[in-house]
Amino acid sequence: MEYLILTPVASFIFVITILTSLMAFYNQNLYGKLMLHPYTVSRGKDIHTVITSGFIHRDWMHLFFNMFSYYWFAFSLEKIIGHWQFGILYILSLILSDMPTVVKHKNDYNYFSLGASGAISAIIFSIILFAPWQTIFIFPIPVGIWFWVFGILYLVYCHYASKYSRDQINHDAHFFGAISGLMITIVFNHHVLGNFIQQIISEAPARLHL
Repeated sequence: MEYLILTPVASFIFVITILTSLMAFYNQNLYGKLMLHPYTVSRGKDIHTVITSGFIHRDWMHLFFNMFSYYWFAFSLEKIIGHWQFGILYILSLILSDMPTVVKHKNDYNYFSLGASGAISAIIFSIILFAPWQTIFIFPIPVGIWFWVFGILYLVYCHYASKYSRDQINHDAHFFGAISGLMITIVFNHHVLGNFIQQIISEAPARLHL
């Protein structure tokens, strides 16, 4: 109940994404209606899939990985930037992170993609601007990982997956989602970039034991 009161937008997206993904796991027709098909979108049809494809996932592992990342960052971010800004950032990042994919695969009839990767990447890099030295704990790593380090590792993984994977997960969206998240956050919060740089410079010696 506390989550619903303090972070209603993040809570709604979290629940809807899980429910829609679970429904799609057992309904191939639903997959077909919600997945992004750049060939079709680039020709002015099924435009809605630019957004709906972000609410379904390839399998349980894909869903878990994205929702784990979402859980760690989204609820904290909504408390920082507010409900409306969080909602705008999430949906706009879904759209912006998919646009390069639509252009890249506009003539590839057999290409489909899905996943909330772009928007979640946007969330991660947005909160990095506000709290770069905050930590996330990932089992079995015994120490906390700073947000900015996690962001870098996240993009490295996404680059590798984009290059070598053969699934329908839109790995390219991670990078463009990160850029979207940074840009949207800076547009709404002009001071955040200066504060981020100040935090990095002032706390680096102590954090890195220099």
